[in-house]
Amino acid sequence: MGKTLAESGLDEVDRSILRLVQQDGRMSNARLAEALSLSETPSWRRLKRLEAEGFIEGYQANLSRRRMGFGVLALVQISFGNHASDAPARFEEAIQAIPEVLSCHNVTGEADYFLQIVAPDLDAYGRFVSEVLRGMPGITSIRSSLSLREVKASTRLPV
Repeated sequence: MGKTLAESGLDEVDRSILRLVQQDGRMSNARLAEALSLSETPSWRRLKRLEAEGFIEGYQANLSRRRMGFGVLALVQISFGNHASDAPARFEEAIQAIPEVLSCHNVTGEADYFLQIVAPDLDAYGRFVSEVLRGMPGITSIRSSLSLREVKASTRLPV
C-alpha cells in the first residue's frame, strides 16, 4: 500500500487538485490549470502523478438514487454464529456480485457486517432479504434500519 495523505508530503497544489477533481471529475485540464494558476503541462503531470500513486482511484458520475427508481435505502447489520467457518469468507465473496449492495463493511461491535442496500420499494426489499440474505449460510441475524430521510450523502473525503 502506498503512503497516506499525511505521509505523502503532498503540497497545497496537490491537495487543491484532489479537492477540485472530487467536486468535478470531468473538469478539463485547462480549467484545472486555470483554477490552480498553473500552466497546463504541470497541472496534467501532477494529476497523472496523483493517479499513479493511487490517491485518485477512478472517476464516476454520481447518479440520483431516487431518479433511478431506488426509493428504499436500508442499513443492514449481519451477524454470523461461527466465525471459524468459511461462511464469512463466502459471504464476502458473494456480496461482491450483488448490485443492490452499495457498500459492505466488516465491523466491530454486535454485528459482523454493515451493509447499505438499495431497493425500488419495501416489497422489493423484503424479497431481497428473503431470497438473497436469508439464503446465505451461516448468517444468524439480519437487522435492518430503513432510511427515512437522507440528511447527507457524500463520497468526498476531507482534503
